Amino acid sequence: MPRITQIKDRFRGFLPVVVDVETAGFNADTDALIEMAVVTLKMNSEGLLERDETFARNILPFEGANLDPSALKFIGVEDPYHPFRQALPEKEALKELFEPIHQQIKQEACSRAILVGHNAFFDLGFVKQAAERCKLKSPFHEFSTFDTVSLAGLAYGQTVLAKAAEKAGMDWDNSQAHSAIYDTEKTADLFCQIVNQWPLHQ
Repeated sequence: MPRITQIKDRFRGFLPVVVDVETAGFNADTDALIEMAVVTLKMNSEGLLERDETFARNILPFEGANLDPSALKFIGVEDPYHPFRQALPEKEALKELFEPIHQQIKQEACSRAILVGHNAFFDLGFVKQAAERCKLKSPFHEFSTFDTVSLAGLAYGQTVLAKAAEKAGMDWDNSQAHSAIYDTEKTADLFCQIVNQWPLHQ
């Protein structure tokens, strides 16, 4: 029996897209979105899920945003307005990050994207709030997610990203952790590895 090789058939019409955000606090209503990275996924001819492309933007705090110094220190951003960050206004950054997702939804004949994240509700909350602020249409399902915390707990008995990645046999570099790009790509690899353990057939 052949394996499913189309993402739309594997995930009930949804397109899984891996996201990680770095923020200046924990409250999506008040705290700034500082970085966002997106990793798209694809299926190969054998029906295995693979990491595809990575998109990332540094983002300027929205007007009136709260900036928690301890949160900024944790993600290694001393000054979110520093010109070396080449940060974009929130609306411009989101447009650039959403565009490849909208394109892939059409290419894969999916109904919409579904956010994959490690503690996915956190990432989805910030993305939804930022999209509403900017009056942009989010490509993501309003409330459904794939959370690699739960999946890694099931597959490897670990819920911390670094420990789950190591248990899965992946390399992990603590010096790069809490960079949106690094965390997103590692989350994507972890998600793919877990999904590929449970192939579906037509």
